[in-house]
This record gives sequence, structure tokens and C-alpha cells, in this order.
Amino acid sequence: MLSRTADHLFWMARYTERAENTARMLDVNYQTSLLPQSAAVAQVGWQGLLSISELVPAYTAKHGEIEPGRVMEFMVKDENNPSSILSCLRAARENARAVRGSLTTEAWETQNQTWLEVNRMLRSGDFDRDPGQFFEWVKFRSHLSRGVTVGTMLMDEALHFMRLGTFLERADNTARLVDVKFHAVQSDFFGAATEQDQEYDFYHWSAILRSVSGFEIYRKVYRDVIKPERVADLLILRPDMPRSLHASMNEVVANLQMVGNDQSAETQRRAGKLRADLQYGNIDEILATGLHAFLTQFLDRVNELGSRISRDFLVPATA
Repeated sequence: MLSRTADHLFWMARYTERAENTARMLDVNYQTSLLPQSAAVAQVGWQGLLSISELVPAYTAKHGEIEPGRVMEFMVKDENNPSSILSCLRAARENARAVRGSLTTEAWETQNQTWLEVNRMLRSGDFDRDPGQFFEWVKFRSHLSRGVTVGTMLMDEALHFMRLGTFLERADNTARLVDVKFHAVQSDFFGAATEQDQEYDFYHWSAILRSVSGFEIYRKVYRDVIKPERVADLLILRPDMPRSLHASMNEVVANLQMVGNDQSAETQRRAGKLRADLQYGNIDEILATGLHAFLTQFLDRVNELGSRISRDFLVPATA
């Protein structure tokens, strides 16, 4: 496969996944903001959202004070923010259009229809009327895109590069989410003592789980009250949790093996080593040695993997 084609497919999938991840985090923050909470707690939530995507400097340069309405506007429809939902869906569609001949009709029409529809919805004010419904729609369109590619595409290199993009992006996002959200409560609320803090604790951890569709999975796996260390275990080490770091790296390793070439041996080795660290990891050890340090190192290694994949297979790309 031409490296330029592989590059477009890889980034088409990454941008689609990024739009979904942004919608998930915004949706949970929006729903949580409707609960009774202090202004300080709400501020931490919205600032955390910008931190996950490394957008605090860009936002404050443009808007100054952190206000919920402006944060949502910035992360949904600001065309100058490359991580906004609108920008991600536009980039996904442009990458799809560039390799129209490598996609099935269904896969192309899904991307194109999503782009046309999101413009219509933003113009007609659907987002302003019901943000929650809009975020559900973005998630659904991402699910649809993934399902259509797996259900209609030939299981060849094109599909493997799309899957690589999806799961690298997912691993990166889940690691950022866990890092920022655990950081937010480490001082005051971790292992809450007072009744008020316990109540905050529950909503905080259940919000994290809901942002990765993990609330029902947690209940099924642990059958217990929500505990921070178990949330971390579920989102980092469980291979059967679809959005965990372990599950994402399993997919990255499997798809790398399918497209491997003469110069990708070292990239495959590093991906395999990262997966092995998760496979044989222990959450108590990770927490004892420092969750933030573990996740920071994980993000560095995932970003390095992305760079190596670009160098081994793709046209040099900018995220």
C-alpha cells in the first residue's frame, strides 16, 4: 500500500476517535455540572477537561476566565481549535476524501454524511438547545463509522491502518483522562472521610467511568462500591474492558503485526514491550510507585510509537 494512502486512513480513524472521546468527556462534564456542586468543584471539572487535551493555554489566550459555556463552545465548534469536535470531523472527512478509492461506498458515505450533518446541526442550533443529545449523536456516528469499516472493508492493510489509528488515539485519551481525573482528587477527596466528600467521591468516580462507558462494566466486574484503585485497575490493566490501556495496546500490537515490514521490527518490539508491561502489571504496585509517573511514561511511549509508525509506514504527519 502507498504510504500516503496509509497515512490518510490512519489519521481519518484517529480524528474520528478523537471527536468521540471529546464528546464523551464534554457530555459527562455537562451532565455533572447539572448536579448541585460548588463553583470551585465545577471549575476544577472544566479546567480538567481542557488539561486532558492540553488546551488550557489556547483557551485562556482566547477567552481568559474558564466558563462552562465558553469551554463547550471552544471544544465543540471553534474552527481554530484543531481538537474541537468540528475540526476533528472535518479532518476525518478530508482524509477520507483523499483516499476515496480505498474506502467502500458505505465507509465514505458515513464520513461524508457525518460532516454534512454536524454542520447542519450547529447552524440550526441543535447543540445549543440540547448539548447532551448532540454529544450522543457524535458518539453514535463514531460507532457507526467503526462498525461500517469493520463490516464492509476488505480485511487488508487499509483496515489495519485504520484500526491502528483508532486504538493509538484511544490509548492516549484514556491515559490522559485517568491521569487528570486522579490528579484532581488526590489531595482532598481521595479516600474521602466526611459524608459530603464521599458523595463527591461517588459522583467523581462514576463520571469517569461513564465517560468511557465503564459504569455498568464496573458494577458487573467488581459488584462493589466504586473505589479509586479499582477504577484505575479497570481503565489501565483489564484486557476485557474495551477502552482500557491494555485492550487498546492489544489491538495496536495485533494490527502492527499484520502490516509489519522490514523496518518495523523495533516498533513492533516496543509496542509488544508496552503491552507486556500492562499484561503483567499490578495496580497496587503502580499506585505505590506513583500513578502520575506511570501514566506520563505511558503517554511518552505511546507518542513515540505514533512517531515510529509514521516513520516506518506513513508520510510524515502532524497531529
